[in-house]
Amino acid sequence: MKKVLILEDEVNIRSFVVINLKRAGYDAIEAGTGMEALDKLRENPDIGVAILDIMLPDIDGFEVCRRIRATNKQIGIIMLTARTQEMDKVTGLMTGADDYVTKPFSPAELTARIDALYRRMGGDGGMSAELLTQGPFVMNTRNHTLEKNGARIRLTQVEYSILKLFMQNPGRALSREDILSAVWGREYEGELKIVDVNIRRLRIKIEDDTANPAYITTVWGFGYKWGV
Repeated sequence: MKKVLILEDEVNIRSFVVINLKRAGYDAIEAGTGMEALDKLRENPDIGVAILDIMLPDIDGFEVCRRIRATNKQIGIIMLTARTQEMDKVTGLMTGADDYVTKPFSPAELTARIDALYRRMGGDGGMSAELLTQGPFVMNTRNHTLEKNGARIRLTQVEYSILKLFMQNPGRALSREDILSAVWGREYEGELKIVDVNIRRLRIKIEDDTANPAYITTVWGFGYKWGV
């Protein structure tokens, strides 16, 4: 059974999420503090998705996200944010989250986001190894790895999916809507800014000069284009 960690200090909300995760067929692992969540992750290395609340009694959800990402690039991370806190969404994505859900949320919405992350993690698992080689970059689509000039660049699942889309469409201008649909799915009802924040994260990892990106360039008023 696929495991999902839910980190939420409010017992009523956590219990509500757990009940609906179990109904959807997931094994829910509960945590009420940031440190407890990190302990549960160490005890359950097969957890595929973590849902992190931001406001916690010890360390906040952003710090939990940073610590997870320091050792685990593959796990999917969803942040629970307050509807009015716009910066929470951006901060969560910049610290390594893949997605966010604003409170209050419906069980169907949260389950759909978790399902999408698990599908993305399944990726190309049954395919033979395929190498995408462009300029200094080599992507192995079976192992979900990227190298630049022979050095491994560690990407989250979302970052990998975006870069794979770019490398499969070199020189083609992709709209934000194109990227959102291809990476998050046609059913995704989130905001386009999630694309921009992930592009910013990618540039930090792959560009020589983030102020003057050479590989992921902006097509003003439209989207982005990949070129090497």
